[in-house]
Amino acid sequence: MSIFEMLMLLCFGAAWPFSIYRSYKSKSVAGKSPYFLAILVVGYICGILNKVLYNLDFVVYLYCLNLIMVSTDLALYFRNLKLIKKEQKNV
Repeated sequence: MSIFEMLMLLCFGAAWPFSIYRSYKSKSVAGKSPYFLAILVVGYICGILNKVLYNLDFVVYLYCLNLIMVSTDLALYFRNLKLIKKEQKNV
C-alpha cells in the first residue's frame, strides 16, 4: 500500500462532498462539465480494477468511495439540467 496513493485519494475525496452539496442546493449546472466528471469516473474504475487485479488492499475502498461521490455529482448534473430545461419550458 502506498501512503501517497492513499493521501491523494483522501485529498481528492475531500472536495466531492462540497461539490455534491453545491450541486444539490443550487440546482445549477454552472461550472460543471459532464465530460470531466465522466473521465474521473473512468479513472476511478481503472484504479479499482488495478487494485483488484494486481494489488488488493484497503485503498480500493477509497477508490470506491470517490467513484460513488463523482457518480453522484454526475447524476446531479443531469438532474439539474433536466430541472433547468423544465423550468425554461414553463416560462
